[in-house]
Amino acid sequence: MTREFTCIVCPNGCRIAVEYEIPAAAGASAPVIRSISGNLCPRGIEYVTQELTDPRRTIATSVLVEGGELPLASVRLTAPIPRDRIFDAMAVIRTLTVQAPVTAGTILVHDLLGLGTDVLVTRDVPAR
Repeated sequence: MTREFTCIVCPNGCRIAVEYEIPAAAGASAPVIRSISGNLCPRGIEYVTQELTDPRRTIATSVLVEGGELPLASVRLTAPIPRDRIFDAMAVIRTLTVQAPVTAGTILVHDLLGLGTDVLVTRDVPAR
């Protein structure tokens, strides 16, 4: 199989082509990469390899604030999580409500879903 990626690791935005195979062996799930081309730096190889074997994403969203000058406080994850766990993570984040004042840098959830990432407030929201 051949697949093309646009690398997002650096400003170059390399278009990287990857030839790979999905193993037929029972229990094998990780693709076997045959070739990678089009990258201008080694980070492109790392990016494409991770995208094929263990795609990860980070989340930036907001949570409700009670009694604040703003109704929402922005939050983000401190580390990327497996792409297939985004909806699970968002289900937890959607349940969060914080009381103003809220301070940037406050951890709202430690080790979200056991994935080794925290939910971190990124904006101060003063009380009304």
